[in-house]
Amino acid sequence: MANLRAGLIGIGSMGRHHARVLRALEGVDLVAIADATGDPHGVAGDLELAPDIDTLLKAGLDYVVVAVPTIYHEPVALAVAAAGVHALVEKPLGHDTASAERITAAFESRGLVGAVGHIERYNPAVQSLRVRLENGDLGDVFQIATRRQGPFPARIADVGVVRDLGPHDVDLAAWVAQSTYASISAQVTHRSGREHEDLVSITGRLANGTVANHLINWLSPMKERTTVVTGERGAFVADTLTADLTFYENGTIATTWDHIAGFRGVSEGNVTRFAIAKAEPLATEHAAFRDGILGTSSQYVTMREGLETVAVVDAVLESARTGTTINR
Repeated sequence: MANLRAGLIGIGSMGRHHARVLRALEGVDLVAIADATGDPHGVAGDLELAPDIDTLLKAGLDYVVVAVPTIYHEPVALAVAAAGVHALVEKPLGHDTASAERITAAFESRGLVGAVGHIERYNPAVQSLRVRLENGDLGDVFQIATRRQGPFPARIADVGVVRDLGPHDVDLAAWVAQSTYASISAQVTHRSGREHEDLVSITGRLANGTVANHLINWLSPMKERTTVVTGERGAFVADTLTADLTFYENGTIATTWDHIAGFRGVSEGNVTRFAIAKAEPLATEHAAFRDGILGTSSQYVTMREGLETVAVVDAVLESARTGTTINR
């Protein structure tokens, strides 16, 4: 069977990594690259640098990876769909809900495989966590809390922290809980002198009753990427920076020292950090999309799921603007 022919548009800070992974991906040949702004990281190699999506599509492609700035996702993705070519679009799928709806409809109506690059799903710690939850290791899930904070990234100019980082945690929590958001309440602040928000605190309730909390900012001198899932048997802590997964088990041994028992609340049990295989998330994401095109797997993030995430992000911004809880 011939290898799939892949094209890549956008070779900036994220696109350069897509190029590297595509070149190493079994069963795929990276045959065309496009970027109207040039090749700042020198990733094109021996491939001619196309100026736009129309030129790229002339290479006879099976699929395209779209890694251009979010504001250009819609025109590029619609051109790919019109050409009858599958696409993996970087997150977020569109710059707002209406844009994401148009992109999703374009691919679904043509029976094309459309995916969104929500890379955190493919972090080894999160993948292992999802399997353990499916196995019932935690019992009922009560709360999913994420913290995503660090210094301001100079690469960001057109959006705030909600649209840039928010989709990661919104999608992660919904996927881990296997549920959609029923309500959203959010607060933002502006501390860095930019027009866009640089901190957001989100509280949500999922349709299955799980409470979700997300603290996201560009104001912290420390970099943190932590997901805590609390349930009836304890708590899982996934560190997606190190891809470590730790389980804090509720204790079964009674504490006879009354002062300590009252202070600690739920009794402490064993703490286990799991030894897990740590494949690169981007490589796992690409392999899942390749297999989706081949019809051998459905482990990619669909555009329909990506659309739902954009809608939740829009609700976060609406809640912050109006000071109200948004029920969905």
